[in-house]
Amino acid sequence: MGVNEILSMFFALLVSFGFSFAATPLVRRLAFRIGAIDIPKDSRRMHKRPTPRIGGLAIVFGFLVATVCFAIPYCDKRALLGTLVGALIIVIMGVVDDCKALPALPKFFVQIVAALVVIYVGGIKISVFTNPNIFSDNPYWVLPEWFSVMITVLWIVFITNAVNFIDGLDGLAAGVSAIMSISLVFISIRANEISIAILGISLMGACFGFLPFNFNPAKIFMGDTGSTFLGFMLATLSIQGMFKSYAVISFAVPLLILGLPLFDASFAMIRRMAKGESPMHADRGHLHHRLMDMGFSQKQTVFILYAISGVLGISAVLLAESGVLRALLLLICVLILILIGSLMGKNSYVHTHIEHEENDDTEVNDDEKN
Repeated sequence: MGVNEILSMFFALLVSFGFSFAATPLVRRLAFRIGAIDIPKDSRRMHKRPTPRIGGLAIVFGFLVATVCFAIPYCDKRALLGTLVGALIIVIMGVVDDCKALPALPKFFVQIVAALVVIYVGGIKISVFTNPNIFSDNPYWVLPEWFSVMITVLWIVFITNAVNFIDGLDGLAAGVSAIMSISLVFISIRANEISIAILGISLMGACFGFLPFNFNPAKIFMGDTGSTFLGFMLATLSIQGMFKSYAVISFAVPLLILGLPLFDASFAMIRRMAKGESPMHADRGHLHHRLMDMGFSQKQTVFILYAISGVLGISAVLLAESGVLRALLLLICVLILILIGSLMGKNSYVHTHIEHEENDDTEVNDDEKN
């Protein structure tokens, strides 16, 4: 990788961050004007006051400016066109949904259309699958055309919704998406996939530019405009370049990078179907809800999930570079440490809460005596 590529990535990061940061206050004013406001009306929502929710437009703006300025010379024009047109469809749907609250079925249909645009306009699809038979001489399965299209649509739509599912706490989706983008960038640089690296770093910078306004207490939410855009872009980038042909562990790398939203969405759908509900039915059983119910604050919950996403990303980088054993050992060790830290934090919270209650009882008893 030469000096020009390094400078392009550096300036893509600065430009995406700067434009996203500068655009967020403007988008916030626009949200109030058009009525794109999230009003807390059920127990799933963690905020207490009406908050504007099309902040994802600032992320999109920062990403697009950096992409147009720095990524075009390095990208396959067809792939970039298909990705951006598909992303535009997702963003338009997100803005409408943030203003009008669309039903799940029309959104699902639009996401499928956007995925098909990526496949047929951009020429991007999962055409090779890792052979799970480790004793086989052939490390890959070449997929039939119809199956390749079906798997690609399923991947893009699922990741798009998975990132949307985790957008339940201030700063969570933006921070986790930035961490996942960092992992994509590291692996892309090592594989000399400059186009993916610049697109990934532009996405990361746009997320970081938005975070100061979105971190708890949030002044603005990204809404479906931002969460579905981020999910769509991460899903699309994760099946381009070396990610669809990276040795025998190709499919495990994007699975690890996107592991947190993948697990949360999979668990949510299984849980809902087991109850006889629609898999798209909203509930209060996501990972962030469960951590909050354990007694962690919003910020503690967000940082725990940041840590888990970071561990998964580092494991993906190690898996791509050093093989399965090192990645697995790191993943197990760090997740154990996170679990221990979480339990200690929980115990500390419980003890503090009990002490406060005892102090309150003592004060009441003293007042009664007086």
